Amino acid sequence: MKILVINAGSSSVKYQLFDMDNEDVMAKGMCDRIGIAGGNFKHKAMGKDEYRTEVQMDSHADAVKLIVNALTDEKIGCIKSMSEIDAVGHRVLHGGEKFCGSVIVDKAVIDSIKECFIFGPLHNPANLMGIEACRKIMGENVPQVAVFDTGFHQTMPDYAYMYALPYEYYEKYGIRRYGFHGTSHRYVSLRAAAMLGKKPEEINVVTCHLGNGSSITAVKQGKSFDTTMGLTPLEGLLMGTRCGSIDPAIIPFIMEKEHLSAKEIDTVMNKKSGILGLTGGKTSDNRDIEQGSRAGDKRCQLIESMLCHQITKYVGGFAAAMGGVDAIVFCGGIGENNPHYRSRVGEKLAFLGVTIDEEKNSKAFRTSDEYDITTPDSKVKVLVIPTNEELMIARDTKELCEAR
Repeated sequence: MKILVINAGSSSVKYQLFDMDNEDVMAKGMCDRIGIAGGNFKHKAMGKDEYRTEVQMDSHADAVKLIVNALTDEKIGCIKSMSEIDAVGHRVLHGGEKFCGSVIVDKAVIDSIKECFIFGPLHNPANLMGIEACRKIMGENVPQVAVFDTGFHQTMPDYAYMYALPYEYYEKYGIRRYGFHGTSHRYVSLRAAAMLGKKPEEINVVTCHLGNGSSITAVKQGKSFDTTMGLTPLEGLLMGTRCGSIDPAIIPFIMEKEHLSAKEIDTVMNKKSGILGLTGGKTSDNRDIEQGSRAGDKRCQLIESMLCHQITKYVGGFAAAMGGVDAIVFCGGIGENNPHYRSRVGEKLAFLGVTIDEEKNSKAFRTSDEYDITTPDSKVKVLVIPTNEELMIARDTKELCEAR
């Protein structure tokens, strides 16, 4: 079975084609600047040279058509015809309370994705455009599967997902913690269990997805128990451009002082804060922070200390809430490629029985391998596991299509 995985953004489409007989990636690429002048298309079939071109794409349907043409092209492709694509799996940001798992797309699913536009105004409409574009280009007979970022977290107990606001806001508007990066947290928690030689339901894991967007999840006996992101991806850790958790009273205070509207303060918190805000607008890239910190930049050192403190606080808190933890997992661009952060966090978590092997830790850098970076006597294992959300989406798609 061949599965095409689509991650559609407002002006981009990322994709991978999987041969699910062996879970190999056959091709991958990206369409960028859809509906904008200067569109770019990048495509790479395994065993062939990368193909790049500038091309105008007026819609997501244009992008999907370009992808299918590249996949079936004799020189740069990897399949003979579109009919070889058995199904398409789509990343969808927000499923509200309606979906605790992945689903085959039908009219009811589309309506539910639309109902969640209010929670994911940038992502959900783009995700739906990707689904509709694939239907238009590939036809109604090719199954489409929606895999929700929020789905994995629907197992959280009510005392973990509720906010202490008037209960009517939950009843009227669905205001609660939903959590995100669910596909990543699910993938690495399953891999952690496999690395420990255990079944997922036999262990407790704290998974740290750290990148430009970051979240930490408590996975208790294979199920999401609590997570740092909330109603939206703004809550929790400081991120590339997001402030993370702050005193809510700060918001009206700044609005009054700076004469900002609700939309403007939302932009400040989501797009002008985090690393970008703390550096005075210079960068949102943690790699710049690492370099600056080593060079003695006090602001960069502050950011590193803030992030390590927050990671430690959440990991320790989640370990306590679950009644213990068997493994801590680092994944994502920062989690997988920053031995310094892992070392600092591990040192602070020594009270849990964490002992980092610094030689192993230093090796887990810009690699696709999985690592246990603790010493043999460490009571809690610290694992570095490159996340693979696309493969998780492909697996869900295959399972649902075979069960039809």
